[in-house]
Amino acid sequence: MSAPNPAMIVRPTTNFVAQSTNDIRAIKPPVEIPSGWAWLWWTLGAIALAAALYYLWRWWQKKTAIAAIIPPVPPHVRAKLRLQEALQYISDPRQFCIAVSDALRIYLEERFQLRAPERTTEEFLQDLQKTLHLNAAQKLALTDFLERCDLVKFAKFEPTEAALRDLHESALRLVDETQFEIVPAAAPPAEMPTPTA
Repeated sequence: MSAPNPAMIVRPTTNFVAQSTNDIRAIKPPVEIPSGWAWLWWTLGAIALAAALYYLWRWWQKKTAIAAIIPPVPPHVRAKLRLQEALQYISDPRQFCIAVSDALRIYLEERFQLRAPERTTEEFLQDLQKTLHLNAAQKLALTDFLERCDLVKFAKFEPTEAALRDLHESALRLVDETQFEIVPAAAPPAEMPTPTA
């Protein structure tokens, strides 16, 4: 084995070593140092969110409790209010008859589940004859009322103020007569047979 030829050995120069170890590198982004206050802001945000949810829940509970306490307004009371509001149109017969007729039709639907508001008078009167909620006199009065309203609404009939007030009174009378449930009279108790001795 022969010794290596010194001419063949390549020795690194100082320049090569300096280039391989001290090369310029890219700039690193700044390192974020967490502040000591970040935890405080997160805690305050969580407390604020919890407080907002708590107050929203309390508001909802209070609202539902109030709704449970306030009884619903009965249909006959709403109908009387609508009829009272209709009096403001007494100088305009057509508008007055629309308001009074709508008030009574809505009342009949709310009170007896009769589909009155969305039906024509003829359709409604046909269904009215089948119902047991109104007696024969009330059905006749309602038929007369609706026909007189239709004369004003569609035939451009111009009634007097007294006739309009009469329409209003007949609507109120029908509401008054039908506002309460009819309770059938109790049958008298059957006599007990007396024992014979």
